[in-house]
Amino acid sequence: MDVVCVGESLVDFLPAESAQRVRDVTAWKPSIGGSLANVSVGVARLGGRSAYVGVVGQDEFGHFLRERLAAEGVDVSHVRQTPQARTGLVFISIDARGERSFTYFRTNSAEFLLSERDVDPAFLGRARVVHFGTNSLKLPEARAAMLRTVEAARAAGRIVSCDPNLRLHAWEEPEVLREQLRILLPRCSVVKLSEEEITFATGRTEPEDALRHLSGLGVTLPVVTRGEAGAVFLWRGEVVHVPAPRVRVVDTTGAGDGFTAAFLHGLSRRYADVAALAEASREDLEALATFGCAVGSRVVEHLGAVAGLPGREAVAGVLPPWLRDTA
Repeated sequence: MDVVCVGESLVDFLPAESAQRVRDVTAWKPSIGGSLANVSVGVARLGGRSAYVGVVGQDEFGHFLRERLAAEGVDVSHVRQTPQARTGLVFISIDARGERSFTYFRTNSAEFLLSERDVDPAFLGRARVVHFGTNSLKLPEARAAMLRTVEAARAAGRIVSCDPNLRLHAWEEPEVLREQLRILLPRCSVVKLSEEEITFATGRTEPEDALRHLSGLGVTLPVVTRGEAGAVFLWRGEVVHVPAPRVRVVDTTGAGDGFTAAFLHGLSRRYADVAALAEASREDLEALATFGCAVGSRVVEHLGAVAGLPGREAVAGVLPPWLRDTA
Protein backbone atom coordinates (compact mmCIF):
# COMPACT_ATOMS: atom_id res chain seq x y z
CA MET A 1 0.00 0.00 0.00
CA ASP A 2 1.30 3.47 -0.88
CA VAL A 3 -1.11 5.88 0.83
CA VAL A 4 -3.95 5.24 3.30
CA CYS A 5 -6.29 8.23 3.78
CA VAL A 6 -8.32 8.49 6.99
CA GLY A 7 -11.16 10.95 7.55
CA GLU A 8 -14.14 12.48 5.86
CA SER A 9 -15.94 11.65 2.67
CA LEU A 10 -19.01 13.43 1.36
CA VAL A 11 -21.13 13.49 -1.76
CA ASP A 12 -20.47 16.72 -3.64
CA PHE A 13 -23.38 17.99 -5.73
CA LEU A 14 -21.82 19.98 -8.54
CA PRO A 15 -23.78 22.64 -10.44
CA ALA A 16 -24.55 22.25 -14.12
CA GLU A 17 -23.73 25.93 -14.74
CA SER A 18 -22.09 28.92 -13.09
CA ALA A 19 -24.23 30.54 -10.43
CA GLN A 20 -23.53 33.06 -7.73
CA ARG A 21 -25.72 31.25 -5.19
CA VAL A 22 -26.80 27.67 -4.56
CA ARG A 23 -30.44 28.76 -4.90
CA ASP A 24 -29.75 29.80 -8.50
CA VAL A 25 -28.50 26.38 -9.66
CA THR A 26 -30.98 24.50 -11.85
CA ALA A 27 -29.36 21.05 -12.02
CA TRP A 28 -26.86 19.01 -10.02
CA LYS A 29 -24.45 16.13 -10.59
CA PRO A 30 -23.28 13.97 -7.64
CA SER A 31 -19.58 13.27 -7.24
CA ILE A 32 -17.08 11.88 -4.75
CA GLY A 33 -16.20 14.58 -2.21
CA GLY A 34 -14.37 15.17 1.03
CA SER A 35 -10.66 15.87 1.10
CA LEU A 36 -9.52 12.41 2.20
CA ALA A 37 -11.62 10.61 -0.39
CA ASN A 38 -10.40 13.02 -3.06
CA VAL A 39 -6.75 12.38 -2.21
CA SER A 40 -7.27 8.61 -2.30
CA VAL A 41 -8.69 8.93 -5.83
CA GLY A 42 -5.86 11.23 -6.90
CA VAL A 43 -3.22 8.75 -5.76
CA ALA A 44 -4.98 5.87 -7.53
CA ARG A 45 -5.25 7.76 -10.82
CA LEU A 46 -1.53 8.47 -10.73
CA GLY A 47 -0.85 4.76 -10.48
CA GLY A 48 -0.52 4.45 -6.72
CA ARG A 49 -2.07 1.91 -4.39
CA SER A 50 -4.40 3.87 -2.13
CA ALA A 51 -7.03 3.12 0.48
CA TYR A 52 -9.72 5.17 2.15
CA VAL A 53 -10.70 4.60 5.80
CA GLY A 54 -13.85 6.28 7.08
CA VAL A 55 -17.54 6.02 7.89
CA VAL A 56 -20.48 6.58 5.54
CA GLY A 57 -24.19 6.00 5.94
CA GLN A 58 -25.96 2.76 5.18
CA ASP A 59 -27.94 4.72 2.61
CA GLU A 60 -27.90 5.34 -1.13
CA PHE A 61 -25.24 8.04 -0.83
CA GLY A 62 -23.04 5.76 1.25
CA HIS A 63 -23.36 3.04 -1.39
CA PHE A 64 -22.59 5.67 -4.04
CA LEU A 65 -19.32 6.67 -2.36
CA ARG A 66 -18.18 3.13 -1.67
CA GLU A 67 -18.89 1.99 -5.22
CA ARG A 68 -17.39 5.06 -6.91
CA LEU A 69 -14.21 4.86 -4.82
CA ALA A 70 -13.84 1.16 -5.61
CA ALA A 71 -14.35 1.88 -9.31
CA GLU A 72 -11.42 4.33 -9.12
CA GLY A 73 -9.19 1.57 -7.77
CA VAL A 74 -9.26 2.72 -4.14
CA ASP A 75 -9.20 -0.01 -1.47
CA VAL A 76 -12.52 0.35 0.42
CA SER A 77 -12.13 -2.66 2.70
CA HIS A 78 -12.05 -0.31 5.71
CA VAL A 79 -15.01 1.88 4.75
CA ARG A 80 -17.69 1.25 7.37
CA GLN A 81 -21.36 1.82 6.62
CA THR A 82 -23.53 2.68 9.59
CA PRO A 83 -27.32 2.86 10.02
CA GLN A 84 -26.87 5.38 12.84
CA ALA A 85 -26.30 8.45 10.63
CA ARG A 86 -26.65 9.71 7.09
CA THR A 87 -23.89 10.28 4.59
CA GLY A 88 -22.92 13.95 4.46
CA LEU A 89 -23.87 16.05 1.43
CA VAL A 90 -22.64 19.39 0.14
CA PHE A 91 -24.20 21.50 -2.60
CA ILE A 92 -21.72 23.75 -4.39
CA SER A 93 -22.24 26.88 -6.45
CA ILE A 94 -19.43 28.36 -8.55
CA ASP A 95 -19.36 31.90 -9.90
CA ALA A 96 -17.81 33.09 -13.17
CA ARG A 97 -14.39 33.48 -11.51
CA GLY A 98 -14.34 29.89 -10.25
CA GLU A 99 -14.95 30.87 -6.62
CA ARG A 100 -17.12 28.52 -4.60
CA SER A 101 -19.84 28.64 -2.00
CA PHE A 102 -21.09 25.61 -0.09
CA THR A 103 -24.33 24.51 1.51
CA TYR A 104 -23.76 21.50 3.77
CA PHE A 105 -26.12 18.79 4.99
CA ARG A 106 -23.90 17.10 7.57
CA THR A 107 -25.22 18.08 11.01
CA ASN A 108 -25.18 14.45 12.18
CA SER A 109 -23.11 13.08 9.34
CA ALA A 110 -21.81 9.51 9.37
CA GLU A 111 -18.23 10.75 8.96
CA PHE A 112 -18.34 12.00 12.58
CA LEU A 113 -18.81 8.42 13.85
CA LEU A 114 -15.20 7.41 13.27
CA SER A 115 -14.29 5.26 16.27
CA GLU A 116 -11.77 2.81 17.71
CA ARG A 117 -13.32 0.01 15.65
CA ASP A 118 -12.09 1.78 12.51
CA VAL A 119 -8.45 1.73 13.63
CA ASP A 120 -6.59 -1.30 12.25
CA PRO A 121 -2.88 -0.99 13.13
CA ALA A 122 -1.93 -3.92 10.89
CA PHE A 123 -3.62 -2.29 7.90
CA LEU A 124 -2.02 1.08 8.62
CA GLY A 125 1.36 -0.60 8.94
CA ARG A 126 1.09 -1.85 5.36
CA ALA A 127 1.14 1.73 4.01
CA ARG A 128 4.19 3.89 3.46
CA VAL A 129 2.12 7.05 4.09
CA VAL A 130 -0.88 7.49 6.39
CA HIS A 131 -2.70 10.74 5.61
CA PHE A 132 -5.50 12.35 7.62
CA GLY A 133 -7.59 15.49 8.03
CA THR A 134 -9.57 17.12 10.83
CA ASN A 135 -13.10 17.65 9.53
CA SER A 136 -14.38 14.40 11.04
CA LEU A 137 -13.18 15.15 14.56
CA LYS A 138 -16.25 16.78 16.11
CA LEU A 139 -16.93 14.00 18.63
CA PRO A 140 -14.59 12.81 21.40
CA GLU A 141 -14.62 9.21 20.15
CA ALA A 142 -13.53 10.31 16.68
CA ARG A 143 -10.74 12.42 18.15
CA ALA A 144 -9.51 9.46 20.19
CA ALA A 145 -9.67 7.21 17.12
CA MET A 146 -7.63 9.62 15.01
CA LEU A 147 -5.00 10.00 17.71
CA ARG A 148 -4.75 6.22 17.93
CA THR A 149 -4.46 6.05 14.12
CA VAL A 150 -1.59 8.52 14.14
CA GLU A 151 0.19 6.80 17.00
CA ALA A 152 -0.16 3.38 15.34
CA ALA A 153 1.30 4.73 12.09
CA ARG A 154 4.16 6.41 13.94
CA ALA A 155 4.92 3.23 15.88
CA ALA A 156 5.20 1.37 12.57
CA GLY A 157 7.63 3.97 11.21
CA ARG A 158 5.19 5.22 8.61
CA ILE A 159 5.23 8.73 7.13
CA VAL A 160 2.31 10.51 8.82
CA SER A 161 0.77 13.34 6.78
CA CYS A 162 -1.92 15.89 7.66
CA ASP A 163 -3.86 18.40 5.61
CA PRO A 164 -6.29 19.89 8.15
CA ASN A 165 -8.43 21.31 5.31
CA LEU A 166 -9.97 23.72 7.79
CA ARG A 167 -13.70 24.43 7.64
CA LEU A 168 -14.05 26.77 10.61
CA HIS A 169 -17.72 27.50 9.97
CA ALA A 170 -18.51 23.86 10.77
CA TRP A 171 -17.21 24.13 14.33
CA GLU A 172 -19.44 25.56 17.03
CA GLU A 173 -16.29 25.97 19.15
CA PRO A 174 -13.25 26.52 16.90
CA GLU A 175 -10.99 26.30 19.95
CA VAL A 176 -11.77 22.56 20.07
CA LEU A 177 -10.29 22.28 16.58
CA ARG A 178 -7.29 24.38 17.54
CA GLU A 179 -6.64 22.03 20.45
CA GLN A 180 -6.74 19.04 18.10
CA LEU A 181 -4.18 20.71 15.86
CA ARG A 182 -2.00 21.31 18.92
CA ILE A 183 -2.15 17.59 19.72
CA LEU A 184 -1.88 16.13 16.23
CA LEU A 185 0.43 18.33 14.17
CA PRO A 186 3.58 17.68 16.25
CA ARG A 187 3.04 13.96 15.61
CA CYS A 188 3.21 14.40 11.83
CA SER A 189 6.09 13.94 9.41
CA VAL A 190 4.39 16.09 6.74
CA VAL A 191 1.92 18.94 7.24
CA LYS A 192 0.32 20.75 4.31
CA LEU A 193 -1.53 24.00 4.98
CA SER A 194 -3.03 26.46 2.54
CA GLU A 195 -1.97 30.07 2.89
CA GLU A 196 -5.44 30.91 4.24
CA GLU A 197 -5.09 28.36 7.04
CA ILE A 198 -1.72 29.29 8.52
CA THR A 199 -2.93 31.95 10.97
CA PHE A 200 -5.48 29.69 12.65
CA ALA A 201 -3.24 26.62 12.60
CA THR A 202 0.07 28.22 13.62
CA GLY A 203 -0.63 31.74 14.90
CA ARG A 204 1.67 33.12 12.18
CA THR A 205 0.62 35.35 9.29
CA GLU A 206 3.43 34.73 6.80
CA PRO A 207 4.08 31.36 5.11
CA GLU A 208 7.79 31.30 5.97
CA ASP A 209 7.07 31.97 9.63
CA ALA A 210 4.41 29.25 9.62
CA LEU A 211 6.88 26.77 8.09
CA ARG A 212 9.46 27.50 10.76
CA HIS A 213 6.82 27.19 13.48
CA LEU A 214 5.79 23.75 12.19
CA SER A 215 9.41 22.69 11.97
CA GLY A 216 9.87 23.77 15.57
CA LEU A 217 7.01 21.45 16.54
CA GLY A 218 8.92 18.54 15.04
CA VAL A 219 7.31 18.35 11.58
CA THR A 220 9.94 16.96 9.20
CA LEU A 221 8.50 18.46 6.02
CA PRO A 222 6.13 21.44 6.37
CA VAL A 223 4.46 22.77 3.20
CA VAL A 224 2.25 25.78 2.45
CA THR A 225 0.29 25.95 -0.80
CA ARG A 226 -0.36 29.42 -2.21
CA GLY A 227 -2.83 28.95 -5.06
CA GLU A 228 -1.63 30.53 -8.29
CA ALA A 229 1.60 31.52 -6.51
CA GLY A 230 2.59 27.86 -6.17
CA ALA A 231 3.93 26.33 -2.97
CA VAL A 232 6.68 26.80 -0.42
CA PHE A 233 8.32 24.26 1.88
CA LEU A 234 11.07 24.18 4.46
CA TRP A 235 13.90 21.68 4.24
CA ARG A 236 16.93 21.67 6.53
CA GLY A 237 16.43 25.32 7.36
CA GLU A 238 16.03 26.45 3.74
CA VAL A 239 12.77 27.89 2.44
CA VAL A 240 12.13 26.61 -1.09
CA HIS A 241 9.63 28.32 -3.42
CA VAL A 242 7.99 26.41 -6.27
CA PRO A 243 5.85 28.17 -8.92
CA ALA A 244 2.53 26.93 -10.26
CA PRO A 245 1.69 26.71 -13.98
CA ARG A 246 -0.61 29.40 -15.33
CA VAL A 247 -3.98 27.91 -16.25
CA ARG A 248 -7.57 28.93 -16.94
CA VAL A 249 -9.47 28.54 -13.67
CA VAL A 250 -12.90 26.94 -13.88
CA ASP A 251 -13.30 25.81 -10.27
CA THR A 252 -10.81 26.05 -7.40
CA THR A 253 -12.41 23.13 -5.52
CA GLY A 254 -9.90 20.39 -4.79
CA ALA A 255 -6.72 22.09 -5.97
CA GLY A 256 -5.07 21.40 -2.61
CA ASP A 257 -6.23 17.78 -2.72
CA GLY A 258 -4.65 17.39 -6.15
CA PHE A 259 -1.38 18.81 -4.86
CA THR A 260 -1.48 16.50 -1.84
CA ALA A 261 -2.29 13.39 -3.89
CA ALA A 262 0.68 14.00 -6.19
CA PHE A 263 3.00 14.95 -3.36
CA LEU A 264 2.15 11.90 -1.25
CA HIS A 265 2.24 9.53 -4.22
CA GLY A 266 5.76 10.70 -4.99
CA LEU A 267 6.83 10.49 -1.36
CA SER A 268 5.48 6.97 -1.01
CA ARG A 269 7.38 5.72 -4.07
CA ARG A 270 10.66 7.39 -3.05
CA TYR A 271 10.81 6.85 0.72
CA ALA A 272 9.97 3.57 2.41
CA ASP A 273 9.45 5.10 5.83
CA VAL A 274 9.94 8.22 7.94
CA ALA A 275 13.63 7.44 8.46
CA ALA A 276 14.20 7.42 4.70
CA LEU A 277 12.30 10.72 4.34
CA ALA A 278 14.71 12.35 6.78
CA GLU A 279 17.52 11.66 4.28
CA ALA A 280 15.70 13.24 1.31
CA SER A 281 17.50 15.75 -0.90
CA ARG A 282 16.29 19.29 -1.51
CA GLU A 283 16.29 18.59 -5.27
CA ASP A 284 13.99 15.59 -4.96
CA LEU A 285 11.54 17.47 -2.75
CA GLU A 286 11.55 20.44 -5.11
CA ALA A 287 10.74 18.11 -8.01
CA LEU A 288 7.96 16.62 -5.92
CA ALA A 289 6.44 20.00 -5.02
CA THR A 290 6.63 21.01 -8.69
CA PHE A 291 4.74 17.83 -9.55
CA GLY A 292 2.16 18.66 -6.89
CA CYS A 293 1.62 22.15 -8.29
CA ALA A 294 1.21 20.73 -11.80
CA VAL A 295 -1.47 18.29 -10.67
CA GLY A 296 -3.26 20.91 -8.54
CA SER A 297 -3.31 23.23 -11.55
CA ARG A 298 -4.92 20.52 -13.65
CA VAL A 299 -7.71 20.17 -11.12
CA VAL A 300 -8.81 23.82 -11.30
CA GLU A 301 -9.34 23.56 -15.05
CA HIS A 302 -12.35 21.31 -14.42
CA LEU A 303 -15.59 21.47 -12.46
CA GLY A 304 -15.37 19.66 -9.13
CA ALA A 305 -12.56 18.24 -7.03
CA VAL A 306 -12.36 14.83 -8.72
CA ALA A 307 -13.06 15.42 -12.43
CA GLY A 308 -9.72 17.14 -13.03
CA LEU A 309 -7.52 14.70 -11.12
CA PRO A 310 -5.24 13.47 -13.91
CA GLY A 311 -4.15 10.00 -14.84
CA ARG A 312 -0.46 9.15 -14.98
CA GLU A 313 -0.21 9.59 -18.76
CA ALA A 314 -1.61 13.13 -18.65
CA VAL A 315 1.24 14.32 -16.40
CA ALA A 316 4.04 12.15 -17.76
CA GLY A 317 6.05 15.24 -18.66
CA VAL A 318 6.22 16.50 -15.05
CA LEU A 319 6.70 13.21 -13.21
CA PRO A 320 9.67 13.24 -10.83
CA PRO A 321 12.49 11.07 -12.19
CA TRP A 322 11.85 8.13 -9.82
CA LEU A 323 8.22 7.87 -10.92
CA ARG A 324 8.92 7.67 -14.64
CA ASP A 325 9.85 4.02 -14.69
CA THR A 326 7.42 2.75 -12.06
CA ALA A 327 3.87 1.55 -12.55
